[in-house]
This record gives sequence, structure tokens and C-alpha cells, in this order.
Amino acid sequence: MNILVILGHPDPSSFNHAIAQTARDELISLGHDVVFHDLIAEKFDPYLPAGEIPKDAVLPPDIKLHCDELANADGVVIVHPNWWGMPPAVLKGWIDRVVRCGVAYEFEETDGGEGVPVRLLTRLKAVTVFNTGNTPLERETAVFGDPLQRIWKDCVFGLCAEAEFHRRYFTVICLSTEEQRQTWLGEVRQMMRDIYGTK
Repeated sequence: MNILVILGHPDPSSFNHAIAQTARDELISLGHDVVFHDLIAEKFDPYLPAGEIPKDAVLPPDIKLHCDELANADGVVIVHPNWWGMPPAVLKGWIDRVVRCGVAYEFEETDGGEGVPVRLLTRLKAVTVFNTGNTPLERETAVFGDPLQRIWKDCVFGLCAEAEFHRRYFTVICLSTEEQRQTWLGEVRQMMRDIYGTK
């Protein structure tokens, strides 16, 4: 399988980086072809120019590559922290520029954009999102409605693919011990085996 792993965190020593590396290594050990992007390290530009908005826009080569990789993915793994109930700006910019009309979805000819889009990520079988945060899950759900679940499952991939959706929220990061983090990384490895264990 072709698996796309996208990491959005500015600190190379972060637990997000450990999650992404663990997922990547496990997927490779399972025999998959893995494309890995550390968006910050690669200096991905999150700014969406007006000229890129049209479906038939001529895209810069790096954005075209990201689009092709998404279109050819059998699985996607997203890793990022919970910042104000949203992904970091670099990852939101990746959504804006890469999860685009003509690549991930499109509208029927008679539809001006007001309807439900047609899903184009037909190869995509599974999406896995790993988030970190410092808000306990109970409070995140009861007070804020777990916005990251809605964003990734319903607002992004739910409109682009008929794929299994999996998500794990690791918290409270600021109070976690090294032992706890190693246990969590074991969960990441197990999830990769459970979800992507067969090619």
C-alpha cells in the first residue's frame, strides 16, 4: 500500500515527531511504501494564493507533488498537536492547498458548490489521525465538542473518501512521563499493525 504520513509540529524534539517517526517505521516494517512529510522541516508554504483556487489552476511543482501523493494514497496518517481546537497553521495550509477541488473532491456540473461534493480519493482505505494536547479528553469532549474529530472525520476526509477513520488523542502531554510516552508509542505501533497490517 501507499501510505502518506503528514506531520505538523515546529519542534523536532516534540512527542509529535516521535509519534510520526514511530508510525513511519512501523509502516515500513509492514512492507508499505511510505511518503513522509515533516511540513515545518520542509518549509511548506501554507499560504493559498488566489491563482491556485480554480480547479484547473496550474500548480507549483511542490504542490502538484503533494496532490499526486494524496490522490495515490491507500492510507493517510496525520500527526499534529491540538492548538485552540485546530491544527497548526502549516497543516491548515496543507489542507487548503492540497485537499483541493479536482484532487480530493469535485462538484457535479450543475452544482455551484452548494451541494455535497463527489469524493475523488477512491483509493483511500483508511485515515489515521494522532493528536496531542493538554486538555483531558473528558473536558475536550464535554466543553469543546472535540473539534478535531469533527474537522478531520466530517469536514475533511468524510467529504473526500469512503475510508475507515481512526483517531487517537494523547493527553495530558505536559504532565506525561517518559514511561507513559513509551506506552503511547506502543499504542501507535499497534494501531499501525491493526489498521495497515495487510498490504
